[in-house]
Amino acid sequence: MKVLFMCTANSCRSVLSEGLFNHLAPAGISAVSAGSYPSGRLNPRALGTLQALGVSTAGLHSKGADSFADSPPDIVITVCDQAAGEPCPVYLGPAIKSHWGLADPSEVEGDEEYVQAAFEATIAHIRRRFAAFFSLDFAALEGTDLKQALDHIGGIR
Repeated sequence: MKVLFMCTANSCRSVLSEGLFNHLAPAGISAVSAGSYPSGRLNPRALGTLQALGVSTAGLHSKGADSFADSPPDIVITVCDQAAGEPCPVYLGPAIKSHWGLADPSEVEGDEEYVQAAFEATIAHIRRRFAAFFSLDFAALEGTDLKQALDHIGGIR
């Protein structure tokens, strides 16, 4: 199973999600990420945060969803923060889609400790959702049942 995490720039939240997901995922499940308007660069603090956790950042790069035209995902999860008025990307493939909004830690302003705390809080938020995701019985869930389970996970804070 392949999961695609999408955000606008594919530089921070979707990259944090991709890296951490692949670090924690059981065999047979993997993640990629993309942006609707990829920035072409990754947020250095996002990379540093992953590396500090022992998560490999090899192969992570900012890209668009067209990168997966030959190998479409099974599940697409958008991680943009609609509450901030940010447009959420749209993926037009047959995948099951869910929204797991995350506030953008790269937008946080303050001293070094305060900004890093925002990144660490985002990672903790992502971890809680992944724990719920990895506990799903994918053999028993499909279609609307899987969509409902994914949407429920998107509400985990």
